[in-house]
Amino acid sequence: GFGENLFRDWRYHPNNSPKADFVLNDPTYSGKVLVAGRNFGCGSSREHAAWAIFDHGFRIVVSSFFADIFIGNALNNGLLPVQVSEEFLQGLLAAVKANPGVEISVDLPAQSISYGAQEASFEVNTYKKECLLNGYDDIDYLLSIKEEIEAYEASATTI
Repeated sequence: GFGENLFRDWRYHPNNSPKADFVLNDPTYSGKVLVAGRNFGCGSSREHAAWAIFDHGFRIVVSSFFADIFIGNALNNGLLPVQVSEEFLQGLLAAVKANPGVEISVDLPAQSISYGAQEASFEVNTYKKECLLNGYDDIDYLLSIKEEIEAYEASATTI
């Protein structure tokens, strides 16, 4: 139920009616990529922020800067933060404004994002990248290497 409260104070009037002029209340703007402004997640360090974004249906957030704690919480909850240059972000925002149906492509294995003829690369923690690509949480990852762990334990000498 966190998704329905995403950006609650911006999306709804005090009487809980949706604000018609808020972008997430306009079905023209839909999809799995949230294109945000710069400095995203700096006031939302709790996991609830990542939960709400994910629960709303987004799988990727694009910004020119993220708070470190938001990056960790996002990645831990299956949400990919894509950090791009301010110039790329502004171009993307302008493209979406001009054509809300613009296709945004994110290639996690190649760590690239593109729209139209524009492309940029982004960084992501190698471990978290593997988890996202395989749908793993931390426990799933450990289970995926269980045989390697057992082999190491069997070969390790005790002190």
